[in-house]
Amino acid sequence: MSLTFHWFLPTNGDSRHVVGGGHGSPATASGRDRPPTVAYLSQIARAAESLGFAGALTPTGAWCEDAWLTTAMVSQNTEHLKFLIAFRPGLLSPTLAAQMASTFQRLSGGRLLLNVVTGGESQEQRAHGDFLDKDARYRRTGEFLQILRGLWEGGTVDLHGEHLRVEDARLVRVPDPVPEVYFGGSSAIAGEVAARHVDVYLTWGEPPAQVAEKIDRIRALAARQGRTLRFGIRLHVITRDTSEQAWAEAGRLLDGFDPETVRSVQDSLARSESEGQRRMLALHGGSRDALEIHPNLWAGIGLVRGGAGTALVGSHDEVAERIREYHALGIDEFVLSGYPHLEEAYWFGEGVLPRLAAEGLWRHPYDDLTAGPLPVPAAAAS
Repeated sequence: MSLTFHWFLPTNGDSRHVVGGGHGSPATASGRDRPPTVAYLSQIARAAESLGFAGALTPTGAWCEDAWLTTAMVSQNTEHLKFLIAFRPGLLSPTLAAQMASTFQRLSGGRLLLNVVTGGESQEQRAHGDFLDKDARYRRTGEFLQILRGLWEGGTVDLHGEHLRVEDARLVRVPDPVPEVYFGGSSAIAGEVAARHVDVYLTWGEPPAQVAEKIDRIRALAARQGRTLRFGIRLHVITRDTSEQAWAEAGRLLDGFDPETVRSVQDSLARSESEGQRRMLALHGGSRDALEIHPNLWAGIGLVRGGAGTALVGSHDEVAERIREYHALGIDEFVLSGYPHLEEAYWFGEGVLPRLAAEGLWRHPYDDLTAGPLPVPAAAAS
């Protein structure tokens, strides 16, 4: 299977420094010198599309712009790029969500992917009027996806669940194609939801041994349901012509982390209910020391950002090698980002993707629609 790569739309603002936010952490304002305008986000999206990224993740939360509205606008400025829209099922009617997805598919030409985010922070959920505890939120997500799937199959759905109830629910027009559902979660109950309902299970960028354990666990749960899932990983990336240049860039970002900001973010993240966030924090322990936790895997981003907190750092060849390592574990999709997102998309797309293409691990997804793949650097072709 050819690897699939997605990029990221920074709807909370972009910079040459790390812009924080998410999972209850404060949205750090320092360096947010590129506002998330439609024009700028479209520039990133067009770059990602031309470089060969299949889609772009758009986050959800009070710290960023609304993903549905933003991507609907940006989609009009692209032709092929898909949009991996993150949303919280507890804040939206499942019937309305199914209709929105169907509309998005028709008006965008089938370019919608869905990233279901149950929500790991009760305080933030309560601000939206959601007062369920974490486990109950995951049970509700399962009911939500059951309704969604039933509607997309074209049937009439009746469900009297623990948390959701619909009667005679039906779509006038079902989506074509049906959007694939992406989902992540490290807790036991999250694994049960993934096994029953989703297409792609996403993990944050932990060291390979931990990722392997998680994949084995989720794969076994899915097998009990008679299902097979694909697996993806969410990472930042700093790739340069040489390893020294890449690590110098990581050092520059680290030098820009104000100690008070690090302390404030870490205090906030320590209160998170998310098991995935707990695992991210354990990778660095709030310290600036020993941040390379596996060859070319750097935990520095997590000092000032909630959620995905690790980056692949190294030369183009080293980053390609780490991608091969994760792929050998069962990872087929990579959701990447970097600061700033416009420039880093080019570093990865022009530096790493041609090397993977030369090995037959990746193919430009629009080869049949465009002039052809990117040229392979001489070093990769030799």
